[in-house]
Amino acid sequence: MPDKIRVLVVDDDQQHLALVERLLGSYGIEVRTCESALGASKTIRHEKPDVVLLDVNMDDLSGDQLLGVARRHAPEGTQFVLYSAHDDSRLRQLAGQVGADGWISKSADSTTLAQRIEEFATRRRARS
Repeated sequence: MPDKIRVLVVDDDQQHLALVERLLGSYGIEVRTCESALGASKTIRHEKPDVVLLDVNMDDLSGDQLLGVARRHAPEGTQFVLYSAHDDSRLRQLAGQVGADGWISKSADSTTLAQRIEEFATRRRARS
């Protein structure tokens, strides 16, 4: 049996973090959360997630700004995915501009969210 998929969700909205943790957990995905961009790099280094979901709209440091710093502290192949309520075309464009591995809209239903996470994790494991 393959290892569980490990996801780190970085978002300053505690209610949203709890919701995503419950939703993805119901699909057997191991979820860790980080309530601030500050300290996210340390958490990434310690937890070694397959996928990091970065909220684009955080007060201290936006996910797109955090991406470059966090990638330097991540295990090779870690997938960094921008996660936002922005419209899809804007989010896709931003992900391309900052070198994210992809994007997922916060409006995605739980099945779609879990499927996309699994796709990113599969990519990561194929590169490792």
